[in-house]
Amino acid sequence: MNNVLKLHKNDNVIVALQNLKAGEIVTYEGESYEIQHNLEAKHKFVTEDLAIGDHVTMYGVLVGKATQAIKRGAQITTFNLKHESDPYSVEKRQPAPVWNPLDVTSWKEKTFNGYHRNDGSVGIRNYWLVVPLVFCENRNIMVMKDAFERELGYAQPEIYRNQVRDLLTAYQSGNLAEIEKVQLAEQENETIKNSPNHIFANVDGIKFLTHETGCGGTNRDTDALCDLFAGMIVNPNVAGVTVLSLGCQKSQIDYLKKEILRRNPKFDRPILYFDQQTYGTENAMMSDAIRETFKGIIGINKETRKPAPLSKLNIGLKCGGSDGFSGISANPAIGHLSDIMVSLGGTTLLAEFPELCGVEQELINRCVDEAKAQKFAHLMKEYSDQAAAVGATFDMNPSVGNIKDGLITDAIKSAGAAKKGGNAPVSDVLNYTEQPTQAGLNLLCTPGNDVLATTGMAASGATIILFTTGLGTPTGNPITPTVKISTNNRLAEKMSDIIDFSSGKIITGEETIEQNGESLLNWLIGLANGDYLTKAETLGQDDFIPWKRGVNL
Repeated sequence: MNNVLKLHKNDNVIVALQNLKAGEIVTYEGESYEIQHNLEAKHKFVTEDLAIGDHVTMYGVLVGKATQAIKRGAQITTFNLKHESDPYSVEKRQPAPVWNPLDVTSWKEKTFNGYHRNDGSVGIRNYWLVVPLVFCENRNIMVMKDAFERELGYAQPEIYRNQVRDLLTAYQSGNLAEIEKVQLAEQENETIKNSPNHIFANVDGIKFLTHETGCGGTNRDTDALCDLFAGMIVNPNVAGVTVLSLGCQKSQIDYLKKEILRRNPKFDRPILYFDQQTYGTENAMMSDAIRETFKGIIGINKETRKPAPLSKLNIGLKCGGSDGFSGISANPAIGHLSDIMVSLGGTTLLAEFPELCGVEQELINRCVDEAKAQKFAHLMKEYSDQAAAVGATFDMNPSVGNIKDGLITDAIKSAGAAKKGGNAPVSDVLNYTEQPTQAGLNLLCTPGNDVLATTGMAASGATIILFTTGLGTPTGNPITPTVKISTNNRLAEKMSDIIDFSSGKIITGEETIEQNGESLLNWLIGLANGDYLTKAETLGQDDFIPWKRGVNL
């Protein structure tokens, strides 16, 4: 295993793959460097003396500007470097290097077993979805959730409740010393097989969403909520829907119906609407809603899995809790997977526009036509200007954890994040919740915020989300299985209850980027078949937050 790595021939920084000590001499590609200070793995040192104002280049793009002199072999930090990126424009657009689709002969005959919808899409899960059009209905949603999940076998295991029960028993017995001995039961961390013990074998779950909007805000916000729900409702993983409405709120049933049909004119899956103010009593509405939802679940339980080509998968590409290895291992691995999917005629979604800062020109160049390039540039500028108007800028995106683990500027973070999109041309550019109409790599406008982004990808049709992480996060999604991919083996071992797959062998030199990405794709086939679940699914990690289009980096 090499102890350092230079990512592009034009870079003037080198990444430490292992901890390096001050005074240590590191040799790379015939050049020797004396490390100036103790340097932790994932951080970078410069390959030449830099003066104030000199540029730092990584991944072949500008990622920062020196704020003080930096000696050759010294680490770049927030104290000596600030964010800097090249300006971009459609006018500067140049033809991207010719991209030849990959040889996917070995993948063409592979299939997964999914749920075929009448509109031609294929889901990897068969969910019934229950949503409120306004926060006033949240309580009713939670009442339904408790009743359905407990009685039909979808409720989470009660290990935490059992621990509280044991604590209560110790307290009530008057033996307070026993409280210290009460421990949570150990959970298995192996991949969970999807062998449901619930009543409806062909229904993978009933998903209940709540939120804090739908009324009292701007018309734009309430319409955006309906847009979001419309996108999730037409997602191929959703087989049927129950909608609860109070009646007088701004987010109206008629608008939701219109947006569903605008996204999918062929939509014919069962959808039930209940308006509380037309019923009178809560009991009357809830009785009908529960009965009709139960009948709907009986109906979708008749659907069975059938073979489908891999091109029917719609894969979202996301990173969160990123570290200095993200752009070296897991992100390029799923970038290679994305290129395979594009070569097969499939669809991938690259989200998080604040984390494309500094690589905009490359993506503009990769757009298949000028109209797509113009839309991308417009959405990026609109987003950036909106942030700047309230005193925020994209360079504020890196979190404390990101910086601690080597992502010193947003441009460094973004250049690594963009590797999730591989090398294929950009076939289309989508606004938040917009549906893809072109196969291939799509750029999807979302915030960098983990849950706002995954929520948006699910609403734009993603049937699987690949989520790389170097620091660890439990993030999941109600309707789209979210695969947590570790950038390093240490994290995969440390947080094995939330990590599904590791790209750490790329760092250790045991696998190439291509081998790791292809191993992941083979694993995804079993996931799409329903042979097993993601860790987030097992934990019931159904994170859902609507983006109200405010500033969120």
